[in-house]
Amino acid sequence: MTTRTNSAQLLPARLDEEALWEAVLNRDRGSNGKFVYGVRSTHIYCRPSCPSRRPNRTQVVFFESAGTARQAGFRACRRCRPDSSSVVDPQTEIIQRACQLLDAHTDEGGVTLSALGSALGVSPYHLQRTFKQLVGVTPRQYVESRRMARFKGHVKSGDGVTEALYNAGYGSSSRLYEKAPQQLGMTPATYRSGGPGIMIHFTIVVCRLGRLLVAGTNRGICAIRLGDSDEELESSLRGEFSAADILQDDAALRAWAEDVVQHLEGRQPQLNLPLDIRATAFQMRVWRELQAIPYGSTRSYGEIATAIGQPSATRAVARACATNPVAVVIPCHRVVRGDRSLGGYRWGIDRKRKLLEQESKGELSKTAKRFVVQRHRS
Repeated sequence: MTTRTNSAQLLPARLDEEALWEAVLNRDRGSNGKFVYGVRSTHIYCRPSCPSRRPNRTQVVFFESAGTARQAGFRACRRCRPDSSSVVDPQTEIIQRACQLLDAHTDEGGVTLSALGSALGVSPYHLQRTFKQLVGVTPRQYVESRRMARFKGHVKSGDGVTEALYNAGYGSSSRLYEKAPQQLGMTPATYRSGGPGIMIHFTIVVCRLGRLLVAGTNRGICAIRLGDSDEELESSLRGEFSAADILQDDAALRAWAEDVVQHLEGRQPQLNLPLDIRATAFQMRVWRELQAIPYGSTRSYGEIATAIGQPSATRAVARACATNPVAVVIPCHRVVRGDRSLGGYRWGIDRKRKLLEQESKGELSKTAKRFVVQRHRS
């Protein structure tokens, strides 16, 4: 006879069931090894990242370890193998091996998806889908980015363009020039010669979070950074855009900078500024979703991953947030961990806390104003 179980009997008080359930919903691999969950209807227990269909919440019970799950009469899932001593998810292991094989075959035409799937013992369709879920791009896009990175490395080490493109694995110069506008932002020859003709202006002003740098091209803002000193901010900008001509021009950037400062002070909740930023398709999807988060609200990394249709890509979402080039305009500060703790922030966790506090106060102020108006009308 099986004894009815509940999470209160099985988990220490410090574990928050709602946070655990969110980890299950997001198939959070970072939670593997921290707890397991059982399904009463099947009496099977799984890792948080188990790829099986997610059960009804009312059927789920949480356990601190696989041992306590077994003691309660549950048996291990055969898909996610929660009894394995390794906490690495089987799907993650496959994709890690896939990346290793792709890294060894970055030449054009080096390895097909079918050949890769055969080598790993999985179908091409499953490999394509799982790879994109975990890495954020397809295997082909991964190889293209690695090839371009190799080209950049050879150029920076002193190789000529022709030598660098063949050493990087390009079969012809036409293939490199075809990809250059999206991945380099300029032609290979321009990149090799240091980027003459590309002009970036910037200004640095004081704001409630320290020093604020706003930089832009003739198409829009390409960087917004927060820091403690002008020297630090300018050095960082020049390091990232080393191929451009960079000049300080306070007058040209004044209007954009004033908009950002007013936003930071809570006087302009919505920012609608032109951007000139380059990104992968995945990064752009994440950043657009961040811009859809209402002022004064937050979302978890898992919620963003689910919203873009890739619930398993929590870590890829976190990386996209960390590489956001325009602070505040793309509000990566509104993304928090599943347990609602702040997590990380490229410009400092204290700034993230202040930003969220300011936005929260702004929302409370708007609510209070609406209440006063309603009372006055009544």
